[in-house]
Amino acid sequence: MMLPFSSTHTGPWMAAAMISSIVLCSTAGEVLTAAAMKSIGDLDEIRARSGMKGAIHAVLTCPLFPAGVSFLALAFFALLFALNHLNLSLVAPASASLTLVTNAIAAKVFLKENVDRRRWTAAVLVCIGVYFLAH
Repeated sequence: MMLPFSSTHTGPWMAAAMISSIVLCSTAGEVLTAAAMKSIGDLDEIRARSGMKGAIHAVLTCPLFPAGVSFLALAFFALLFALNHLNLSLVAPASASLTLVTNAIAAKVFLKENVDRRRWTAAVLVCIGVYFLAH
């Protein structure tokens, strides 16, 4: 039985949509999780004051943390869906490398992190590599 989006019928637009959904969900999840951890503060200090239960409580009660974990779960299921319809040799490198690029952009824009010239150069080289991989 052939699925409607099986790899033999998946066009380039569908493949791009699947990979994009992995990348966007993964980036959103990682940015939200990083923002949560920054807003919580130093977990070692919290653990020293309140013990391990206090540190766990601080993480689980920060609203950004479950949102980040939810997006990471969505990225995981998008990856499973893509692997069901596309070749691993395309999905894994493309989604991982493009996530690196979007994480650098999101870190600069949303988390106000200093992303130096080396990281931007690496991101450009990754984009070039993904282009060659896709063609």
